[in-house]
Amino acid sequence: MSVREEFDDWAKAGRDRGMEERHWHTAKHALARMPVESGDVVLDLGCGSGYAGRAIRETYDAARVYGLDGAPEMARNARGYTDDPKVGYVVGDFGSLPFADDSIDHVWSMEAFYYAADPHRALEEIARVLRPGGTFYCAVNYYEENVHSHEWQASISVEMTRWSRRQYREAFREAGLHVAEQDNVPDREITIPAEAEFPLAEWDTREEMVERYRELGTLLTVGVAP
Repeated sequence: MSVREEFDDWAKAGRDRGMEERHWHTAKHALARMPVESGDVVLDLGCGSGYAGRAIRETYDAARVYGLDGAPEMARNARGYTDDPKVGYVVGDFGSLPFADDSIDHVWSMEAFYYAADPHRALEEIARVLRPGGTFYCAVNYYEENVHSHEWQASISVEMTRWSRRQYREAFREAGLHVAEQDNVPDREITIPAEAEFPLAEWDTREEMVERYRELGTLLTVGVAP
């Protein structure tokens, strides 16, 4: 099954809203770091329900926010959730972004980059469309050091790229982006039950759950275009 087919099904089933609720715990903290200024153009790559783009418009005076998704149903849902003429949605591929060179000030991607068919090509495209000094904020929960995420591949038909922290840095640099920062954004909103309540259906020990949410959380890698 293709990315388009997989996530069209998710959108039709209303799973886009569930993704938004889960991702917002850490996404809002990463979004708060973005140096968006008045008049900037922002691309939300793999936008899903479009929550990040709407948050950027509500928080910053961005001139334009584009949400790009590979699934038409996702983009259709996002349009339906959005009442802002300065936020638009397009269906496209990460490896061939429908934007001119040096036309985007900032790119945001949450829990989507690892679905790119060719992640190296996707990074080259991001570097191409970014203006000098523009940033790419890449947030993922599925990565090598997060051992609790490794089983996710078995539950989805789309091939996912599981890079380590080091591989993200190296790939950013190979694409021509400077790595400005990389760290883990913890999820402090997930409720972790008391030790006496374990094991749970998904967790054998409380320590594992603490590690997953409070320590590993979301890996954020920030690249800057030279």
